[in-house]
Amino acid sequence: MNTTNDGGLSRRELIQTTGKIAVASALAGMALPQVHAGESNTINIALVGCGGRGTGAAGDALSTKLGPTKLVAVADVFPKKPGDTLKELHKDFSKQVDVPKDRQFIGFDGYKKAMDCLKQGDVVILATPPAFRWVHFTYALQKGLHVFMEKPVTVDGPSTRKMLQLADESEKRSNIKVGVGLMCRHCVVRKELFDRIKSGEIGDITLLRAYRVRGQEAKEFSRAKPDGISELLYQIERFHSFLWASGGCYSDFLIHNIDECCWMKDAWPIQAKAIGGRQYRGNYVDQNFDHYSVEYTFADGAKLMLEGRNIPDCWQEFASYAHGTKGSAVISSFGHTPAKCRTYKGQNFVKNDLVWHGPKDEPNPYRVEWNDLMDAIRNDKPYNEVRRGAQASLVTAMGRMSAHTGQVITRDQMLNCEHELAPDVDRFEMDSPAPVRAGPNGKYPVPEPGHKKKREY
Repeated sequence: MNTTNDGGLSRRELIQTTGKIAVASALAGMALPQVHAGESNTINIALVGCGGRGTGAAGDALSTKLGPTKLVAVADVFPKKPGDTLKELHKDFSKQVDVPKDRQFIGFDGYKKAMDCLKQGDVVILATPPAFRWVHFTYALQKGLHVFMEKPVTVDGPSTRKMLQLADESEKRSNIKVGVGLMCRHCVVRKELFDRIKSGEIGDITLLRAYRVRGQEAKEFSRAKPDGISELLYQIERFHSFLWASGGCYSDFLIHNIDECCWMKDAWPIQAKAIGGRQYRGNYVDQNFDHYSVEYTFADGAKLMLEGRNIPDCWQEFASYAHGTKGSAVISSFGHTPAKCRTYKGQNFVKNDLVWHGPKDEPNPYRVEWNDLMDAIRNDKPYNEVRRGAQASLVTAMGRMSAHTGQVITRDQMLNCEHELAPDVDRFEMDSPAPVRAGPNGKYPVPEPGHKKKREY
């Protein structure tokens, strides 16, 4: 599935990383299971993380054409969320949802209990805030489960090193299939565009442009913590507002544009230099900038110019473009789907220069990615997107750190950065302290470009 040069680490480089010891100890002594769908033809599913993203992923899993599938367990740290998820899923999939109260788990250890309800060859969906991804994936490997994990899969250098080690471990077990929620990679029209670019239709790519400039999209704007909720749970509930939990709005929102552009270039950038700031924050106390401008550089000198903004009542664009020596291409038009990919013989996207455009009707990539994963499970095809997901997350963090520190950041600097945003995430309990604390003014620490040069806050 992965046609992109992932710039993977060598064995020697991995040995030098700090995440290896933690991951290796967690997986030590494990037998390599023969993973299969079990005696029944039904593949059971557990959902870890019952927010909107997890609910959507579960719905896509239950919609797959390569069923039957059944949801049998859920887990979250918020008592209300499992019920909300199950109520929503019952609307369309009542016969495929079998999750009684004793399989609805609450707490930071709920992920283990939910996965313990599965047999080898079943599937777990990991849809909590990204900070927890490596922790939950480690246990899924111990259980011999197939995995679908939402993006981003890492938030900083240390968690990327851990995830790359887990990628190594998972790749040794060809029977285990792992999907990552960068669904644009499964878009059939984008795939045709990629093939056309590789065949030379627009020449060599010298410039890519990507925009996600919109108003408020999710929980990236947060006010002071209300009474009645712990500091830790407040930050998890508002995860887009906290860098440790999600990489902030930059990582969570912009990774799709970054990934689809790197796919078309068939390479990962090696350097980023960026600017950004907090223009309108008022009483908001979160850690985000509200605008970012990044220049990514590839090894051959080509550039990816990325613009991100979350300010209401400004011009909006949500699209990606490629410019080559012979022509240009629209990678995505507005949002993730439909992509409406097109190629042109010049640099202006005008009708008279149109060379090719995709079909009017495009399959939903959110559903296609699940059909691809289930096809690999049913037919035991090679399928592991962890390394590519980790690389996309690392490149995303590289641009974010450049904006937040005011420094030019290379891929190697980002990978080897020692600032771990949530070092105790694998030991969280309900009464654990939060990774960041608000100051006397009620606001959380924010990036200070030029003042803090080696860490983001």
